Formats: sequence, structure tokens, C-alpha cells
Amino acid sequence: MAQLPRDDNKLVQIVDAALAEAARKSGPWLVCRPGCTQCCVGPFSITPLDAARLQKGMQELSATDPARAERVRQRTRESIARLTPDFPGDPTTGLLFDDVDSEAAFAEFADSEVCPALDPESGTCDLYAWRPMTCRTFGPPVRSGPEDGLAVCELCYHGASDAEIASCEMVSDPENLEEKLLRQMRGHKGNTIVAFGLKDE
Repeated sequence: MAQLPRDDNKLVQIVDAALAEAARKSGPWLVCRPGCTQCCVGPFSITPLDAARLQKGMQELSATDPARAERVRQRTRESIARLTPDFPGDPTTGLLFDDVDSEAAFAEFADSEVCPALDPESGTCDLYAWRPMTCRTFGPPVRSGPEDGLAVCELCYHGASDAEIASCEMVSDPENLEEKLLRQMRGHKGNTIVAFGLKDE
């Protein structure tokens, strides 16, 4: 298992505090609640840092709730079996290819596949405390890059004006701590998806 950088907890605290502030500003416009699982369907790219955090979460879950951890493992195995034939990357390592054709294929890849961390009975994440950064920032208005516009969950901000949405913007990592931590993870290059990030944790 990849070693988590020491300051990952600091990153998580910064991002979670930004989310809490965005939620405060958003009020009823932000409708994310336990049991709302739309953002848990369809794979997305995660970093080596996210993968290491998920693996740490599985270790802790195995110690505190072995039965639940085994259910996550079973869902992971089943998900990987479904995803492997058309995976736009190396299914042995789980790393996504980053060429133009592969990125285009990933944009259309397995849109109905449910995240293996999601408990289908409760509609909640079994690894919530260790979830990837994308999961922590989904919902409020965020920018994926400095030149990009604001994106929000399609279920949220109904009736809000563009200005009102902009006033709720979430700036999740203003000092780019995530990028600094990724540079510390020498030897762990390339992004993957949650299912492969949980493989053989």
C-alpha cells in the first residue's frame, strides 16, 4: 500500500472546511444529503493520493467492521470484472492511459457503473471519511481549473441566479497543497479509478 504523506490530514481538513463554508453560504440551494447517490454513479479519475487514502480507509474499516469491509471488497471485485474489458488504461495496474483517444474513451466509459464504496442498501459511502477529493468537492460551485467556469451538481441551485451561484463558490485548495503532496509520492504516478484504487489494498 502506498504511504500517505503526513500532511494529507491537513489537506482533508482544508477541503472539508471549504465545503462546510460553501454549504453555509448555499443554504437550501445545496440539496446534497445522505441517500442522494447520483454523484456515485460513473467512474471518475482519482490521484495516487486519493487511492492511498482509500486504501488506508479500507485498513481501518477492516479493523473496526470486518463484515462491512468484506462487502466493499466483494463489490470491488465485481466492479473490476465488469470494467476490465473496456477499461481505457492498463487493467493490470489500474492506471488510466492519458493519450487523447483514451481520454475521449474514458469520458464515455461505464456511465452506469456504481462506485464500489457505496452501500446500496443505505445509499451512503462506506469509506466516507477517506473519500477522494472529487467526492469532497462535488455539489457546490467549483472550478476544475483557473480558466474554467463554475460547475455545480445539476440537482442543486435551482432558482439561483448566476451571481448567487458565484457567491457560493468553493475554493477547495487555495495553496495547492494537493499538488505538493502528490510530488512527495515519488514512484506512484498516474491516475486510476476508485475500483482499481481499492484493488488488493
